[in-house]
Amino acid sequence: MSDLSLGAAAPSVRSEKARASWLWMLPQPFLVLGSMVAIATMITQRWMNPDLFTTLMILLPIPLLIVAERVWTKREDWLLTPKEFAEDAFWLGFAALLWIPLYDDFYSTPLSEAFAWLRDRSPFDLTLAPTTVGGLLGAVFLVKLVESFIYYWCHRIQHESLFFWRMHATHHHITKMGCLRGDRTHPLEYLTLALGTPIALALFGASEDVIAVTAAFHFWNGNLNHANLPLRSLPGYDWIFATAPQHHAHHALELRQSNSNYGCNIILWDRLFGTYCGDEIVGQIGAGTGKALSIREQLALAFYPNKRLTQL
Repeated sequence: MSDLSLGAAAPSVRSEKARASWLWMLPQPFLVLGSMVAIATMITQRWMNPDLFTTLMILLPIPLLIVAERVWTKREDWLLTPKEFAEDAFWLGFAALLWIPLYDDFYSTPLSEAFAWLRDRSPFDLTLAPTTVGGLLGAVFLVKLVESFIYYWCHRIQHESLFFWRMHATHHHITKMGCLRGDRTHPLEYLTLALGTPIALALFGASEDVIAVTAAFHFWNGNLNHANLPLRSLPGYDWIFATAPQHHAHHALELRQSNSNYGCNIILWDRLFGTYCGDEIVGQIGAGTGKALSIREQLALAFYPNKRLTQL
């Protein structure tokens, strides 16, 4: 009788695991698209101060995902030590100081002035300033398709050219995945890989409302794609939008996986240009020898000679 009971219980356990696994397909689409809809709705309905609400929605992913990674850890060997956490906090602050001028006029810098100049002289007789939720979402998807095409080729060139790899290597010389790790990016990379979105926004004359919804997409999707969570790809959604398993494969030490999935937000171009990798399981994370590097070494990577760069 006990054997029968065990036999009956086994399918039930497997069914429960399968159900739990299926549920992990839902958080990323829900949070990414949901945050965009929430900000677009707040902007159009004015239920509260849109600027305050947008700021909260953009700042929320990091603390929320830090807690989530401790509760629903994908891999124990990816949990950060206090030193690694402090390093990531350094890179996060570094990124914030560099990103703000690219997307807003909060700081008056050569970068913000350059994008204002580009907006004023765009060859397209177009201004993306929708006033409805559907219009805002449509404008963001249009911007993302254009931006991601630029991003895809810049990113692919960085992997295929040793000269440009030196600007991107800092982001790949991590040995663990975590929500804070998406901002581990060399300053010189902001002048290459990161320019696609602001250029697309400027050329299309995107309004501040479109920029706000775009920012929500970037912050939520970027942090989720690097998070140490057992997220899975939702079929259909993962044909267009990049997901965490796809981006984890891109950070794998194995070259077949890392030289794929160049679209970190939109995966469509990888599918169309033959660089897509659908592996849901990855081994070691990192680049080169897979050794973790200090902040000093990560900043110096862009200036190393080819031989030293390839030996790390």
